[in-house]
Amino acid sequence: MEDVLEVYQRKPDAARPLVCIDEFCKQLLSEVAPVLPPEPGNFDHDDAGKGKRERYDSEYVREGSVSAFMIAMPHEGKRRVFVGKEGKRKAVDYADAIEFLCDTLYPEAEKIILVQDNLNIHETASLYKRFEPAKARRLAAKLEIHYTPKHGSWLNMAEIEISLLARSALKKRIPNQATLEKIVSQNVARRNKMPKPIQWQFTNKKARIKLKRLYPQISLG
Repeated sequence: MEDVLEVYQRKPDAARPLVCIDEFCKQLLSEVAPVLPPEPGNFDHDDAGKGKRERYDSEYVREGSVSAFMIAMPHEGKRRVFVGKEGKRKAVDYADAIEFLCDTLYPEAEKIILVQDNLNIHETASLYKRFEPAKARRLAAKLEIHYTPKHGSWLNMAEIEISLLARSALKKRIPNQATLEKIVSQNVARRNKMPKPIQWQFTNKKARIKLKRLYPQISLG
């Protein structure tokens, strides 16, 4: 925990950008009946004849799920979402996300300071499963990886972005991966036009006070 908190207290450095990455999954659901469009009215009141919201049938068809990688850039106040070709959460998908991070988002960076959780695919070995050794080594060498502790995923700022995306764009039923990617892309593009850097306030000093119970107790006697 203290390692991650120390990373968050570093000053922004364009040559060594801070990036947080985490996965999220969306269940794909298609409709069995047409969606009824909204009717004009005053939605602030529940009176009869005051209009109706968009209405969905209670039945639906499960169309599988899609996993994607949220790439949060807290110092820049921006984010990107990477969806692999198959939309899975496998080692090769993680490797493709890292390639996108290193070669598309930050090709000029000296080092990328990467914060992520301890999922089993979150390791440089995944790069070697996807790419030839020379490329895997190049990508791995560009990363300075910091892991959030077990049961401490709340320390990953990518989770903030995932929560915001879910509330603003992913509540409705989405039938397929192409539609999901379109919705996510539009949402991310809109929010990136008004970047708001994340001001992380929880420091090691505060952790040692508020989370004192988590620290080992040292006997001085």
